[in-house]
Amino acid sequence: MNYQKEIQVKAETALKSKGLPAALWALTISAFGIGTTEFVIVGLLPTVAGDLGISIPSAGLLVSLYAIGVAIGAPVLTALTGKIPRKTLLVSIMILFVIGNGLASIAPGFITLIMARVLTGFAHGVYFSIGSTIAASLVPEEKRATAISIMFAGLTLAIVTGVPLGTFIGQHFGWRATFIGVSILGIIGLIVSLLLVPNHLKSGKTASLKSLPEVLGNRRLLFAFLMTAMGYGGTFVVFTYLSPILQQITGFQESTVTLILLIYGIAIALGNLLGGKVANKNPLKALLWMFAGQGLILLTFYFTAGNQILSIITLFLLGGLSFATVPGLQLLVVQIAEKELPGTEDVSSGVNIAAFNIGIAIGSFTGGLIVTSSLGLASTPLIGALFLLATVLITLYSIRLNKK
Repeated sequence: MNYQKEIQVKAETALKSKGLPAALWALTISAFGIGTTEFVIVGLLPTVAGDLGISIPSAGLLVSLYAIGVAIGAPVLTALTGKIPRKTLLVSIMILFVIGNGLASIAPGFITLIMARVLTGFAHGVYFSIGSTIAASLVPEEKRATAISIMFAGLTLAIVTGVPLGTFIGQHFGWRATFIGVSILGIIGLIVSLLLVPNHLKSGKTASLKSLPEVLGNRRLLFAFLMTAMGYGGTFVVFTYLSPILQQITGFQESTVTLILLIYGIAIALGNLLGGKVANKNPLKALLWMFAGQGLILLTFYFTAGNQILSIITLFLLGGLSFATVPGLQLLVVQIAEKELPGTEDVSSGVNIAAFNIGIAIGSFTGGLIVTSSLGLASTPLIGALFLLATVLITLYSIRLNKK
């Protein structure tokens, strides 16, 4: 125990000049592993489907059911585990994460793999619900936003590097090797959390299930959650089946898909940064234009998917817009909660995380229905654009409510 404490003190001292505790990097490493396991399955759908002898739409359930696990984990499990000490809960989440990915790597069949994905989704939901609170408690008040952004940088980094690398490993060594790799990331996150995260963390306000009806009953918050769900639903109608689209329609080789996913991830990272700056002053107005732009790009992709050069350009723009709305949506929800339901900011944010993943589940499931219908794989961008049209209408109504 003394050795562990000595390592923690040394690490904290090394970063003291920058004002950032070493525990933040433990959170970032864990966020990287969790983000990788969520999105890497997108690049592995054809590989998993071929190995398990299932259809690609059936393999798409690995995306939607994981998202449902996150949606349950974010508001519900976070509230139920509210009295558990933060470090104990954080370590327990990482153990659950390692078990879930380990089970996925040895899954004998599709049902076991689904169970492993849902289990990992539970860990994901709780982790990102408490991660922001822990990050904020580690630094002075004036540095809280920076601390939270550093933790979420792990998620962004996962999309940029973890997903392409995991896809490459899966394509060359089998998809099970990818889940073994993610389990190793989880073990690293677990170890650094044990060593670097302080034992006595400030608990903050505990989320309460009793406040959920109040949050869900607020009309302005409800429409903000609908914007989140529909906006990301439209994205994942296409994103879930991006690898099959690029191989079967655009005509890229499997090895090239990994590079395109890297380009897509870079666009997401850039879009996330720019989206936050644009949405700072007036999130609703910024979201309206971003959703409209995203819908137009999805519609454009319907026509450019058959052309290799144009499809890459379109996907770069789509990646930038698809995740640019994240900061604006989170800011909007917090602003509404602060004004209309003070004290429910954390619960409202948790519900918004759930809405994001409900959107992923609906979008990937809808994409699966489209792929198996007479419309086929090529029509997924068109259906995604219709989701965004609905999102734009919801945003317009939200602006009207805001003016009232």
